[in-house]
Amino acid sequence: MYAIIDIETTGLSPKRERITEVAIFVHDGQSVVDQYSTLINPERLISPVVTSLTGITNSMVEDAPKFYEIAKRIVEITKECVFVAHNASFDYNFIKEEFHNLGYEFNRKTLCTVKLSRKLIPGHPSYSLGNITQRLGISIEGRHRAAGDALATVQLFEHLLQIEGNGGDSFSEVSAIAFKDLHPKLRKQSIENLPDESGVYYFFNEKEDLIYIGKSINIRKRVLTHLKSSKGIKAADMRQQIVEISCEKTGSELIALLLESAEIKKHMPIFNRQQRRSTFTSGIYFKYDSNGYINFYIDKNRQEDMPLSAFTSRKSAISFLEMLTERFNMCHKLTGLYSSTGACFHYGIGKCLGACCAEETTEEYNERAVLAIKSFEFKYKNFLLLDKGRSRNEKSIVKVENGKYLGFGYVDIENFDGDIELLKDCVKPYDDNRDVQSIIKNYLKSNKVEQVITY
Repeated sequence: MYAIIDIETTGLSPKRERITEVAIFVHDGQSVVDQYSTLINPERLISPVVTSLTGITNSMVEDAPKFYEIAKRIVEITKECVFVAHNASFDYNFIKEEFHNLGYEFNRKTLCTVKLSRKLIPGHPSYSLGNITQRLGISIEGRHRAAGDALATVQLFEHLLQIEGNGGDSFSEVSAIAFKDLHPKLRKQSIENLPDESGVYYFFNEKEDLIYIGKSINIRKRVLTHLKSSKGIKAADMRQQIVEISCEKTGSELIALLLESAEIKKHMPIFNRQQRRSTFTSGIYFKYDSNGYINFYIDKNRQEDMPLSAFTSRKSAISFLEMLTERFNMCHKLTGLYSSTGACFHYGIGKCLGACCAEETTEEYNERAVLAIKSFEFKYKNFLLLDKGRSRNEKSIVKVENGKYLGFGYVDIENFDGDIELLKDCVKPYDDNRDVQSIIKNYLKSNKVEQVITY
């Protein structure tokens, strides 16, 4: 059974926007056997731009049911169905997020008619719903309205069914995998059961040895990528050895990164060779030269020394040090970015204050260099990071004390009364090292966690 779905929304982000209309047509492979459509009150204003595209106005949804009022109907009508949509990830992620906000995990197998069309009817310049249906002679009654677009998707789906036949391999992401190239004992069910959520996944061979650990914001999608692709001899070798797959949901991407790092160091799987040594191979260090100036330099990470910050490559370390040099107006020669026996090039063009030729005092120069060093430190000495958990009523926790990573855990927010000690007690201890220090620092630079609690 297939649930062919289309939605209209207040915008493009499932995290920030809401659904304004949904249409569902249940198809048994022969014809439509059930259907449901309704406007939905998004509980927020619809912008004029969106209204101009969909025709759905604020007055139209004012008396419409809210999502929680029709959620049960969506669960019932899509039960035991494959979730089908044109650009399925968009519709599926919006509906998952609406259910997540209600504290319910909505999980269905998905099928994208965009990907299916590219496979079964290749060569078209565009596979947008409007363009592909027009080229196939399928008319859309009510473009950019849920029912109109869903019915057009039904006709497109039936066209694709005629090409391959009901139950063809193309109509399942998992079935589309070339299992003949994989280990004969790998069960489809172990892939089907994987969640579309953040977490860490594990590959085992026939001897039950753990051979690979990975992380992703979408476990199922990432595992499918592994199984469909075999670029390189090592990747192909790993694919052929996989017999069993398991996973651990983390809710938060940050927790997935931290757990993956800890698990690789603990189990040292054979196909995680690079991560076993260290994902972060280069680091930025500092020292005082014979004249008392602080010098920065890039070197391979060493077991005995903790760098100011670690990087996945020397190139990325150089790029960061260049930014730091500009930000704190430091000398390119003293940061190792320019080599000369005399003054640096930037001194000659008036951009360096002369530390490289002793025209700027060590006190003046080192004052800025110390600020650069401090910029590598956590903003707070003792803090807890609260982020998304594995369910609506749960939050993940990362604990840093005296600048040292102590571990992570989870807390049921219904039992949390504001007591920080309770949060600390929920943290499971994990080892601190340069990898996890860099993971947390780099994550905080480019992502926002839900809450930072200092103490």
